[in-house]
Amino acid sequence: MNDLSRLKLGTAPDSWGVWFPEDDHQVGWKQYLDEIAQAGYSWTELGPSGFLPQDPNQLREELEKRQLQVSGGTVFAGLHRGKDALKEAIETFSREARLLQAVGAKYLVHLPEQYTDMHSGAATEAADLETQQWNDLVTGSNELAKVILEDFGIELVFHPHVDTHVDTQERVERYLQDTDPQFVNLCLDTGHISYCDGDNVDIIRKFPERVHYVHLKQVDPEVLKTVRAQNLPFSEAVRLGAMVEPPHGIPDMPPLLDALAELGTDIFTIVEQDLYPVAPHIPLPIGARTAGYFSACGLGPVRRWPYKN
Repeated sequence: MNDLSRLKLGTAPDSWGVWFPEDDHQVGWKQYLDEIAQAGYSWTELGPSGFLPQDPNQLREELEKRQLQVSGGTVFAGLHRGKDALKEAIETFSREARLLQAVGAKYLVHLPEQYTDMHSGAATEAADLETQQWNDLVTGSNELAKVILEDFGIELVFHPHVDTHVDTQERVERYLQDTDPQFVNLCLDTGHISYCDGDNVDIIRKFPERVHYVHLKQVDPEVLKTVRAQNLPFSEAVRLGAMVEPPHGIPDMPPLLDALAELGTDIFTIVEQDLYPVAPHIPLPIGARTAGYFSACGLGPVRRWPYKN
């Protein structure tokens, strides 16, 4: 295996079942921060905007208590909807970028809006984009990323996602070919790519200069067979356990980590196992085992419990 020292391990609220700023089926932010520190992580994403404290001073204080740092944040946008959507995205992404800047983070993950409802899985729009919609997505991505970088020094990384208009490897490659690499690069989510039958290592090798951030995730192939046979939406797939802890799914992690290490660049590798909805006692042992697995692979930092108060 290659030297993985330039790959920095972290986790995200998604791995604790957090999909929304506030929800009865989710853990609270204090439990989340306490438990990721207990599990051994030193880096976290902010999660849905509004989940963690939005006051920079309070957020810094809560992170410092637990010796945590922020790698980035995530925001959804439907840029294929045109100028009004871009204007709205600039406002929401700027708000998140301002908070990221205040806590010393450098990345903002751009999630495309799903064409299925995140609660019910019902279709909310067509699964395919018209030519003008695709052009709006591309030009909007370039403009949004340019604003965020120039105004806040935060890099926008695009996250392909199941049940969105950039899901398959073919669409991911088209998106990367059409967008401006000066501003728009990739958050490679290994689970979403595998879910859509893509080849993560192939993407890394075809676009080595565009992979700037990674979400580590595995898919259970048996659950995926059920999902396809019954034509289920992503939200239902997650409820069925489509996303699993390593090493129990695909893609195979050691070759993937080798391919990332071969890039020779500093990359955040953030564990993001979709678990919504989940009982509050379940994520901690999964998160701890996952930290141990990636530590054994050669990723870090991973600290031992009890972490120093």
